Amino acid sequence: MTQSSRLPGFYNKTLPERAHLTAEWAGLSADEEQVLLGAMGLSAEAADHMIENAVGVHALPLGIAVNFLVNGREVLVPMAIEEPSVVAGASFMAKLAREGGGFQTRSTPPEMIGQMQVLDLDDPGAARERLLAEKERLLALADQTDPVVVNLGGGARDLEARVLDSQIGPMLVVHLIYDSRDAMGANTVNTACEALAPVVEEITGGRVHLRILSNLADRRLAAATCRVPVSALAFDEYPGEEVARGVVEAYAFAAADPYRAATHNKGIMNGVDAVVIATGNDWRAVEAGAHAYAAREGRYTSLSRWEQDANGDLLGHLEMPMAVGMVGGATRVHPTAQVALKLLGVQTAPELAEIIVAVGLAQNLAALRALATEGIQRGHMSLHARQLAIAAGATDEQIDQVVSLLLEEGVVRLDRAEEILETLGGQQANSG
Repeated sequence: MTQSSRLPGFYNKTLPERAHLTAEWAGLSADEEQVLLGAMGLSAEAADHMIENAVGVHALPLGIAVNFLVNGREVLVPMAIEEPSVVAGASFMAKLAREGGGFQTRSTPPEMIGQMQVLDLDDPGAARERLLAEKERLLALADQTDPVVVNLGGGARDLEARVLDSQIGPMLVVHLIYDSRDAMGANTVNTACEALAPVVEEITGGRVHLRILSNLADRRLAAATCRVPVSALAFDEYPGEEVARGVVEAYAFAAADPYRAATHNKGIMNGVDAVVIATGNDWRAVEAGAHAYAAREGRYTSLSRWEQDANGDLLGHLEMPMAVGMVGGATRVHPTAQVALKLLGVQTAPELAEIIVAVGLAQNLAALRALATEGIQRGHMSLHARQLAIAAGATDEQIDQVVSLLLEEGVVRLDRAEEILETLGGQQANSG
């Protein structure tokens, strides 16, 4: 019987109980369950081999987003993030999306772009023609740099060249299109560009300066769509029709204004980055590609799109570059990343990319729904108050009391949390 990612009451369980339930759901070993609990995560010794000047490790909370149904498959999603309300928001929106069939996703082949900058050319246009005439030779040479990827079905796919005007004069920019399969591809593509550089110089008569992968991976896209029935959107005093209309109106603001779009897209990346980090992938590369893609038509705008169909149901769509891998990098050496990938049950990098973009769409809806109705702060501030209570030094027994008073007063600040704790301490002393 297929397991469901609907786990009622998951939030109310203790952390060890949630970890154990997750481990059972995904078939994790006892050691892998301990990785979730932080007992067997990244060691200082391993960290010392990953970066220079290491002095220790830095931990982030690892949460599980529930309720996800992606292309008909039940998925529990690991999310590494410190911001309150993100995991809960994504989980709840996934629950609403289930009522419309969950998330439908697709992706393009995992093709990355390697760039070579050719300078000192007398006639860049003629150099371009000579280069393209040698395309097959160059692609064959690029394939020789990584036979493993080629044997797996990847390798060089195409060569493009364009003349670009710049402040230092015209330059020829060469793009190597390379299918990196289940790797993110940076090392493979950079190696191929290095190998091609002397031959490109020979053909063009110019000088190859930069040769490096581009993080605007617009040949490697992932997209997700969802339909949320209008009836599922109703809550408290808000009719579903009002919520749906409010989400579309909020999206329209982001589509029209880059100042709003920046925050709108940040909400998407709250979900995206959390999964990218949990799986040991390069979130900086994904961020760079996402924001560049949002400005691809010359104006920064929303990555997502929201509209209503003839029935009033809410339709969401998100497409963005998603250069993530399952082999190489931190995914090979970080124990938590390995467990996260096992938990997701993905077999290929495109499948991973599709789940990540579904989470981004869910998180986007969570933010828009809150903004369009009760405001973003209501749910966020209760979790923020909990963080403040802990920062002020509250014990496990005191946290709920401090949070309750902060929210009741509407003064959610660290100094007030400290004052409340001082009062509680005095009351306990008197009662003792």
